[in-house]
Amino acid sequence: MDENTSRNFAQLIGVIAAPPVFSHASRGETFYTFPMEIARLSGATDTVNIIVRDELIRDLELREAEKLSVTGELRSFNNKSGEGAKLVITVFAKELNLCGGDDMNCVRLTGTLCKPPNLRMTPMGRDICDLMLAVNRRYGRSDYLPCITWGLKAREASEWDVGTVVSLEGRIQSRSYIKIIGGEPVEKTAFEVSVTDISEFT
Repeated sequence: MDENTSRNFAQLIGVIAAPPVFSHASRGETFYTFPMEIARLSGATDTVNIIVRDELIRDLELREAEKLSVTGELRSFNNKSGEGAKLVITVFAKELNLCGGDDMNCVRLTGTLCKPPNLRMTPMGRDICDLMLAVNRRYGRSDYLPCITWGLKAREASEWDVGTVVSLEGRIQSRSYIKIIGGEPVEKTAFEVSVTDISEFT
């Protein structure tokens, strides 16, 4: 396992929600994107956007509703177009395989807290803490990834300072919300890592 994979690892198994479409070209490479739906044990579904190099899908005929395994890492970029979310979270695919089996949504991250933790309470009275994690990438770049943790772990995380290095495990969660734009309600989608385990990195 290389150093970058040990800091940022995602493994997903889910259903292709739409065929790949052109995303962008960079440094002579072409990239495509497609949405993937992953069922939770609760029956709810998370929709995660996958970014993939052309060479990875060239020999795979990815069709809507097929089951797919994706191994890669979480990526973020600032959307300056004015449309959609300001911080866009995707999974950059390094391996793709058509497969069967149960859905999977597993993320492991090690990074640095880059904003003060925000401890709050849900309407049901449960503690929840919002974290923003900066995860280093090669060549001096970083991905900024919103994370949420719950209960006792939320209270523990709320005591950490900016600059604390933490390791966590969780899953990518998509969440719909309503934002008022120009006086009209607009449905938007936020992405975050729902944390199942987190601790200071030593």
